[in-house]
Amino acid sequence: MMLRTLSMFLAAGALLAQAPQDPGWRDILPDASFKGWTRIAIPPDKPLDAKTQWSVQDGVLICDGAGGHEWLRWDRELGDFVLRAEWRFTKLEGEPRYNSGIFVRNGADGKLWHQAQTGLAGGWLFGNTLVNGAPGRLNLRPQMKENRVKPAGEWNLYEIRSEGRRISLAVNGEVVSEFTECELPRGYIGFEAEGYRIEFRNVRVKELTPR
Repeated sequence: MMLRTLSMFLAAGALLAQAPQDPGWRDILPDASFKGWTRIAIPPDKPLDAKTQWSVQDGVLICDGAGGHEWLRWDRELGDFVLRAEWRFTKLEGEPRYNSGIFVRNGADGKLWHQAQTGLAGGWLFGNTLVNGAPGRLNLRPQMKENRVKPAGEWNLYEIRSEGRRISLAVNGEVVSEFTECELPRGYIGFEAEGYRIEFRNVRVKELTPR
């Protein structure tokens, strides 16, 4: 009985350690209906596949990767915020080029976007943003401080902080990429489908300037 009680106590402690303790955090993982979420093709003028590749099972958002290139947008526009999400790829034989990402400060249609890359090569920020008021490309891979992404099959924690003109990406506890000249003060977050099975869990947002 004592061993069982100790085991339950340790399990509860592990769950509490994973969860943000600040009451300002909001769990935004979609439910099975996906109410409040929208699928958008990449690029947005392409038709979406009729069959969705997104599902939710046991508190995990799953993209099966069996469909076209698209993103799943949370339909709440945000200003300054912090986003936390865990993700992992399904391990495949060989050495495939796993690819997906987490979007922040996107335009509603996705023509302007900022992505935190998820892949075995590491996490960094890139996108199609505004440069002096006009659309321009962004790629901060050369400035990535280190590759902290774990092998396929293991969970990674991303924390993306968007505040003012600064967007930062922390991978498993350390900031590895920063963009300090973002000209979009508001935007949408979302998850990318790009041909590989990927899972997301513990998706939480904390607004720094709630509307």
